Amino acid sequence: MRGPEQLAHYSTEQTGLIYGFRFHPAAAGVEMPAAQLLEGLGEGEAGDGRFVWLHLNLAHSGSEKWLRTHLNLPEAFYQGLREGPASTRIEHLDGDALLAVINDVIFTFGCATVEVSSLWVYADPHTLITARLKPLRSVDTVRAAVKRGEVFTSPVDLLVHLLRGQADVLMQIVRETSQSVDGIEDRLLAQRLRHSRADLASMRRVLVRLQRLLAPEPAALFRLLNRPPAWLDHDAVQGLRQSTEEFAVVLSDLSALVERLKLLQEELAAQLNEQGNRTLFMLTLVTVLALPINMVAGLFGMNVGGIPLADNPHGFWILVLMVATFTVLAGAWAFRRREP
Repeated sequence: MRGPEQLAHYSTEQTGLIYGFRFHPAAAGVEMPAAQLLEGLGEGEAGDGRFVWLHLNLAHSGSEKWLRTHLNLPEAFYQGLREGPASTRIEHLDGDALLAVINDVIFTFGCATVEVSSLWVYADPHTLITARLKPLRSVDTVRAAVKRGEVFTSPVDLLVHLLRGQADVLMQIVRETSQSVDGIEDRLLAQRLRHSRADLASMRRVLVRLQRLLAPEPAALFRLLNRPPAWLDHDAVQGLRQSTEEFAVVLSDLSALVERLKLLQEELAAQLNEQGNRTLFMLTLVTVLALPINMVAGLFGMNVGGIPLADNPHGFWILVLMVATFTVLAGAWAFRRREP
């Protein structure tokens, strides 16, 4: 690791470092530039309770080069960065370090759509490094907590807060979607659909994508808790276990909401099918009722001799009576066919 004099010329624009914090025991984190953050970060700092958090933007072309130059990170971390977005996983690397790939919701202002991006995390006893391509809600939540002066005693405490923030964001999405589904369900029961089919399809697509990307996280955390690193104390392990349980509950609610959307889609399809059948029946009924008058009009409209009732002074009314009779009989037959 290089000294601060070698890092002084690096700025946020040159390194891709978005922000960084230095943490002391029983004290709030302090935001510092890269040179001061990495000053003294080495073997002598591993046991005194101090640690740093670096958050980088992978969209910056120089971020990986800066990490390779100034931090001694395992090659598995860089391989994960090159793989791109992947399924959620948390691995225990050699040297008592943790490597995690966490999928989270992209942070957007004033946007109701939900998009997912990956966050790469490296943690050891004195360093926490997070890297992302796009802004994420859970990371912004952790930064806000640090800014408020919340005390974190280890990098794992930050990781636990990150996982809980991720669960809170997902719970908020589930809650908002549930409210939307309640409104669609009320309109469905009141026979006022108003494009509910497209809304249901869109919501279900988003939730299924979230479920597919985030479902492996509780299992990965449980595997980690079965063999935790030696530097994790009891409080850190307990915090990871609690966050895992909370996330599992949120995923269960998400699965229930997806199933509810599926049932609503089936009910909506059944109602639309029934409505189509009623429309088809009305068209058939109109055709049947118009059949007698069309047949009579066709016969008497022929320009040939021998047309019946041509010389009868009451011929018109006789034809009207005949058409009305046949129309009533056709309507009675059509409705009788409809009753079963």
